[in-house]
Amino acid sequence: MSSDNTVISVQALGKRYEIYDRPGDRLKQFILPRASRALGLPIRQHFREFWALNDVSFEVGRGETVGIIGRNGSGKSTLLQMICGTLNPTSGSIRVQGKVAALLELGSGFNPEFTGRENVHMNAALLGLRSDQIESRFDDIVAFADIGDHIEQPVKTYSSGMLVRLAFAVIAHVDADVLVIDEALAVGDAFFTQKCMRFLRMFMQNGTVLFVSHDTASIKNLCDHAIWLDQGRVVASGTPKDVCEQYLEAFYEAQQGKSSSTRRIEKVAITGGATSKDQRSDLINRSTLRNDLRVFEFNPDAASFGTGHARIREVQLLNENGLPMSWIIGGEPVSLRIAIAAHEPLHNPIVGFFLKDSLGQTLFGDNTYLTYKDQAISIDPGEMFQASFAFLMPILPSGNYSIQVAIATGTQDAHVQHQWIHDALILKSESTSASTGLMGIPMSEISIRRIATPD
Repeated sequence: MSSDNTVISVQALGKRYEIYDRPGDRLKQFILPRASRALGLPIRQHFREFWALNDVSFEVGRGETVGIIGRNGSGKSTLLQMICGTLNPTSGSIRVQGKVAALLELGSGFNPEFTGRENVHMNAALLGLRSDQIESRFDDIVAFADIGDHIEQPVKTYSSGMLVRLAFAVIAHVDADVLVIDEALAVGDAFFTQKCMRFLRMFMQNGTVLFVSHDTASIKNLCDHAIWLDQGRVVASGTPKDVCEQYLEAFYEAQQGKSSSTRRIEKVAITGGATSKDQRSDLINRSTLRNDLRVFEFNPDAASFGTGHARIREVQLLNENGLPMSWIIGGEPVSLRIAIAAHEPLHNPIVGFFLKDSLGQTLFGDNTYLTYKDQAISIDPGEMFQASFAFLMPILPSGNYSIQVAIATGTQDAHVQHQWIHDALILKSESTSASTGLMGIPMSEISIRRIATPD
């Protein structure tokens, strides 16, 4: 990346804290090393080192939106504070070109005793606006925040949602070059969140954004690049889809142990060698507004993770006659069949799927949990079983899609993943009649009719 296009440059960045086990150790550290140095004695540390960040390096180009993910305590907030200049690094360097506006911890930068009006003036001034600029934009800021007469009340009386509204309204009107947002939008209501998203997408056309979130769907939806931090270090950096998949795998492994790569039974034939059917042949002459979806064969070696107590052996899309399909038309009834081999006893298995777009955004999906919640099912080791989901295939805009499948045991909220395959089936939408949105719903009728006008 050329230096002219680099807006944020982070090189070998580190932040160290000194952890004292007892209050008296802090006094010892202040006095004893000096005395030891004067007497020529060995110097002893009376604290433990904690590196919140250690050797972090990356660059962000002009106009890029970069997502940062990681568990609590991974160093995300520390990194953002140093980029914003509110925290000094212990080692390494940070270079930022342009004006930075940040929405970090809830209420940060606000004086709780000041009114909303006073905090707007103070915050906007800190972000580089002159008094006349603040006055000319004040009404727009208040309108964006939409907190009514509360603007004249002390901020300490605000709810968390009102704090976010006012803070975001300010940074949306200071002509920043770089926006830094640290999950604060999670406390806003749905209407305000949509307003913020509209602003963000407009800002992203020319500005640079650093976006921190635990929501991998938001990272994949909004960002051009993703960085995964863990224990103060960069674990992965790359496309949002790849990084989020690695993060998701690590999340489950942290709860249930490392994924297994062993295969203790041979693959079993599922379909008896049935030939995939081109579903389009029956309908190709019936519609001028088709959505042709090419279906690629199941890839058993696609990236996956899990305990290995069960293995997914086949994933197919079938027509109404139970035949596997190589082509589908959007709007047609299909069944997704997932065949599984049990390697260990499985009690109440949960089988599920997601259909995702090329950015990894989930378009829709379902699982078997609620259907079989009150029906005990037990599968013995070596047994084969399958789950089927029947639905109308939506109309998909042109592009690549994937079906992600998984087998787990447990409940909807607490479960163990035995195998999760990221891209089990690949679909390619070759032509489409979708007019707008992430996917289209087949219309049963579209019409325009004259209606009688009232007298």
